[in-house]
Parts: sequence; C-alpha cells; structure tokens
Amino acid sequence: MKEENEDFSDEDLLSQESNEAESDGLYEHFSIKVDKGQEIIRIDKYLHNIRQNSTRNKISQTCRAGNVVVNGKVVKQNYRVKPGDEISVLLTHPPRENVIIPQDIPINIVYEDDDVVVVDKEAGMVVHPGFGNWDGTLVNALAFHFEKNGQKSDLDRVGLVHRIDKDTSGLLVIAKNEYALSFLAKQFFDRKTKRLYWAFVWGNIAADEGTIRGNIGRHLKNRMQMAVFEDGSLGKHAVTHYKVIERFKYMTWVECKLETGRTHQIRAHFKHIGHTLFNDERYEGNQILKGVHLPKYKQFVKNVFEVLPRHALHAHTLGFIHPTTKKEMYFESPMPKDMEEAINKWRKYLE
Repeated sequence: MKEENEDFSDEDLLSQESNEAESDGLYEHFSIKVDKGQEIIRIDKYLHNIRQNSTRNKISQTCRAGNVVVNGKVVKQNYRVKPGDEISVLLTHPPRENVIIPQDIPINIVYEDDDVVVVDKEAGMVVHPGFGNWDGTLVNALAFHFEKNGQKSDLDRVGLVHRIDKDTSGLLVIAKNEYALSFLAKQFFDRKTKRLYWAFVWGNIAADEGTIRGNIGRHLKNRMQMAVFEDGSLGKHAVTHYKVIERFKYMTWVECKLETGRTHQIRAHFKHIGHTLFNDERYEGNQILKGVHLPKYKQFVKNVFEVLPRHALHAHTLGFIHPTTKKEMYFESPMPKDMEEAINKWRKYLE
C-alpha cells in the first residue's frame, strides 16, 4: 500500500486496517417530509418507492423493529402515509456488490441462537471484506459456520451492526436475520448498548477517572489517522469516559466507555491528551513515549512490544436487548493472553 497513490480514496486507505468505524456504512438515518400531493399509501410501500435498492422485506422489518417514526411516534408497516407527514427512518444498508466466500477459519463463538451470534474476536482479524482484505475476515468465517450448520447465510446484506479494528480484540454481536439487524442497529444508533473497552496507554494519567471531549475527523495531514478538533468546526462530536484500573511506572491500564462511536475514537482521544495507546503503530505509540533514557529500560519496552505486537485495546464487555426475547444479554471477554503478558512484565519492572 502506498499512501501517495491517488487511485486510493481516504476510505480505502482506512479500510485496509478493517473498516474501523464501528457503524459507518452499516446503516443510515434519514428524514423525509411527505409532499403535499402524495396519495395515501402504506408506509412500507412508500419507503420502498423512495429507497428502491432496499427490499420490501427490509422495509417491513425496519418498521417492525420500531425504526420508523412519523410525526414523533413509532409506526408499523401498515401505517398510511399522508401529505405533510414527517418521517424519520433508521435503515440498514443494502447488499454490496462483492460476494462473500465462506472460509473455514477458526473463530470463538461465545453465544448463538436463531437471531444473533456473539463472537470474541482475536486481534489481527479484519471484520469485513474491503480494500486490501477481500477474504480471511470474520464475515468469511461466519459464512462458513452458517453454511456448515445448514443456516441461510447472506452476511453482506445482514449481519454486521458494529465493527472493531483489525488489531482490537474482543466482543461483537452479529445479526442473523433482517429483523434482528434492524432491532440491534437502533440500539447501537441510540447508544443503549453496554460496552466497555480495556486499553493500555503511555504515561501515568493524573486523574482516577475523567472524560475526553473533542470532535473527531480525518487528520488534515496524515490521512491514515483521525484527529481531534476542539473548536468544533471540523469532525464529528465525540465523547470518551475513562477510569483508571491499574497504574504502572510509565503506563496506565484504563477502562473506557464510549458515549459516541467514531472511527479510532479511543486511539485519537488518548493521543490528543498525551497518552497514546501502547504499541499503536498508526498513532506512533510503538515508540518509547514515556520513561527513562536507559539501555535497560529500552530493552524492557522492546520485550513488551514483542509479547504485545499490536495496539493495546480490547472490547471487554457487550450488553444488549435481545431482538426476540427482549431480555438483556450481557457478555464479558477475559484479558487476551498478549495483553496479560504485557501487564505481568510491567508489574515486575524495576528500574
């Protein structure tokens, strides 16, 4: 990959890591004011007419999931549209052109039923095929899993509600049908899921807990990075809450709760406050950013980089309301081995 190649779009460049934005491209939110001359018809037919790249079933399931609001009230698919109605829709995106090839790739499925599957993803696995990663992804692995078990698989049309970076480990939920996808998409859009991330960051954070605020958008000079814009003129609103779990001499283990879900949010926010993620190559965290200029210390950090050869970020918890049972589901992923080994080395470190 060559960043200077103008045949690559900014989205292509970022997608080589994994399509990192947790929801970008997975669903859209749009509003419509019905024309004065509109005839009175069912809303599923009306929406299908204006979104012809979405099936009638997708529209119906979107209504069923409570994702269609008219004049401030949730409506079902048999609602009859009237002139002047103000409609708000959260709609999952239609199929892409690329074909998903089932591949026998080991994945850790921690829960599965007829509606959802919860996966504990290992670091290094891309979630969805994209530029530079057309196969070997989590979606390819799930397509094989569904096919092997005789389940209908259409993961380029349904499935992904959110994503995590290639080198981020941890929990993801995938929908197995159109209704589940629409139902879960609304929870993620409304930020009603329960998710916590574990991160190791350079330096000793002064406060035991805090909040980082600042719009996040594409870096003006380095297109492979996201940057924080405090004045609000650029980027999208972003808020990260954090709490210190354990302090080491030149590194801190923090728990993060995202109020928003922007591309690289944790990575960009912590770099902005001077505490870049440990060994985050894209954000220069793979250099010694805190500590002493001693050969012994440099060798120690090199050894930690070797046991943790990726950025130190883990999607630790995942909670959501089940699409069918309406019961709360909650999952926890233990600390991955590479991050655990890094912690153990820091605990034993003495200058």
